[in-house]
Amino acid sequence: MSPLRLKSAVNARPPVLAILHQHLEDAACLRNTRSTLVRAPHVKLRHLGRLDERIAAHLDGIAVAGRAGAQMSMQALDRPGRGELFTAAVGCIEAHAAKTLLQLIALSEAVPAARSGLHSAFGWVSASRLQETVGALLESDDPAAQRAGIAACAQHRVDPKRFLDAAIASQDAAVRARALQCAGETGRIDLLASCIAHLGDEDASCRIHAATAALLLGDRRASLDVLQALALAHADAAADAATAALAASTLPPGDAHALLQRIAAQRDSKRLLIRTVAHAGDPHYIPWLIELMQDDQFARVAGESFSLITGADIAWLDLDRKPPAHWPSGPSDDPNDTDVAMDEDDGAPWPDADKIAQWWRANASRFQSGQRYLCGAPPSRAHCIGVLKDGYQRQRMAAARHLCLLDPGAPLFNCAAPAWRQQRRLAML
Repeated sequence: MSPLRLKSAVNARPPVLAILHQHLEDAACLRNTRSTLVRAPHVKLRHLGRLDERIAAHLDGIAVAGRAGAQMSMQALDRPGRGELFTAAVGCIEAHAAKTLLQLIALSEAVPAARSGLHSAFGWVSASRLQETVGALLESDDPAAQRAGIAACAQHRVDPKRFLDAAIASQDAAVRARALQCAGETGRIDLLASCIAHLGDEDASCRIHAATAALLLGDRRASLDVLQALALAHADAAADAATAALAASTLPPGDAHALLQRIAAQRDSKRLLIRTVAHAGDPHYIPWLIELMQDDQFARVAGESFSLITGADIAWLDLDRKPPAHWPSGPSDDPNDTDVAMDEDDGAPWPDADKIAQWWRANASRFQSGQRYLCGAPPSRAHCIGVLKDGYQRQRMAAARHLCLLDPGAPLFNCAAPAWRQQRRLAML
C-alpha cells in the first residue's frame, strides 16, 4: 500500500465512528477529484502527489479501524459511485477478501459509471499484494472478473501472459477490448498480428483499442488508416479526439496536414481540429492558434495547443489574461440544466493573444515549419522523459505515447498511477 501505512497495533481502541465516517467520505470525494485531475491541463506530478498523500492518509484511517472500517465501507455502497467503490475495493484487496471483492465486481457491472473506481483500486494497491487475488480473477469464468484481472495487470504494466492471449480471442466484446488495450499498454509486441486482425472487429471499442495497440506496438500502416477513419466517424467526442491525437502524433507532416484538412472539411468541431493540430506539433499552425485566442469559446484550448507545441508555460510567463466576466465553469447549480458535463478547459489559463503574438515573434526562429514538436522540442527519448518529470498531465500523456512510438514494444508509462510509483519509475528511466 502507500508509504503512510500504519501498523495494525494502532487498532487497540475502538474507532470513533464520526472520524471513520469522515475518512470514508473524504477518501471517496478525493478519488472522484483525482479522476478529473489526472487529465487536467494545469496539474503536474507534484500536485498529484500531494493529492495522493491525502487519499492514502484517509485509506489508512479506514484500514486501522479494522472490521468497523470494512463494514462502513460496504454500507457506503448504498449509493455506489466511483469513489465509494474505489474505497471499498482497496480494503477488500488489501484484506484478501475474495468473496466480497467478487460482490464488488458484480456491483460494478450493475453500475457501469462506477466501474472505473473498482478497476483503479487495483492500480492503487502495490503489485506485491495483488498476485494471488489477480490470478484468481484471470482464471475465473466470469467475464467481469476476467476484465478486472486484466485491468489490474495493465495498470501495473504486468503481462498477463497466456491469459491475455486467451482474452483477445474472447467471445465477450468487453473482455476482448480490455485485452487489446492491455496488449498495447504492456508492450506485448508478439501480439501485434492479433491486434491487426481485430482492426475489423464488429465491436467499435475493440477496433479502437486494436488500432491503438497496433500503432504502439510498431504498425504504421493498417492501424493508422483505421485511426484516421475513426477520427472522422462522429462516434464519440472523447474517442474521436483520442484517435485523431494518436494518428496526428504519428503521421509524417504532409499526411498529418491532410488529416487536419479532412477534419476541417468533414467535422463540425473546431475544438477537435485545435486539439489535433497540437498533436501534429507543426509550428506552421501557431499563427492560426494565436488568432483563435481572441475567441473566448476557443481561447483556452488554443492556448493549451500552443503550449503543447512550443513548451511555453502561459501562466508562468505571464502571457495570460483575466477570464471574461460571467464565464460559466462546469455544471451550473440549476436543477433544470441538463448539461452536467465538466468544462474540459477548467484550470487552463486564459491566453492573451497580443502577449503571445509578441512572444512568438521573439521565438519563432527556434522552430521549423513542417517539423513535429512536443513542448518546445522534437520528441526524443530524453525530451519525453523530461516532459514526464516536469510537464502538465496532458503533456505527460502525450510524452508517454511518444516514448512508445519511438520504441515499439516498450510499456506505456502510466501517468495515472499513484504519484509515488510514477516517481520510482521515472528514477529508473
